[in-house]
Amino acid sequence: MRIGEVADRTGVSTRALRYYEEQGLLHPERSSRGQRVFTEDAVTRVQLIQQLFTAGLGSRLLVRLLPAIDNKHLDAVLVHTLENERARMETQIQDLTAAHRRLEALITLSTRPHASNTHCPTTLEEASTTDMTRAA
Repeated sequence: MRIGEVADRTGVSTRALRYYEEQGLLHPERSSRGQRVFTEDAVTRVQLIQQLFTAGLGSRLLVRLLPAIDNKHLDAVLVHTLENERARMETQIQDLTAAHRRLEALITLSTRPHASNTHCPTTLEEASTTDMTRAA
């Protein structure tokens, strides 16, 4: 199948598919006219690449990871790298959760009038704590 069909079936741009090839993530054949020819497996491969990119893994890591996935064997160094990536993601999740709480406090402050004797909190953290205490 040609690059446009792979793009249509995966929702990935032809430019991204060319990038994947440049990075060694995809290996299409070439026709006698030099056009890329992809197998049916390319669709599944592109979907996997997209999932791994969405998980925050970079193309340099994917160059090492994809062959290991194909061989159904991850060496200790690769496992350690993935564990570090997971720890990085967990930190990002915690940071996003804290930012979400602060945003929620800001929205609450702007949409729920407080009693006239209540002071305006100086930080979103204080607002979050105050709002949680009030809800209890």
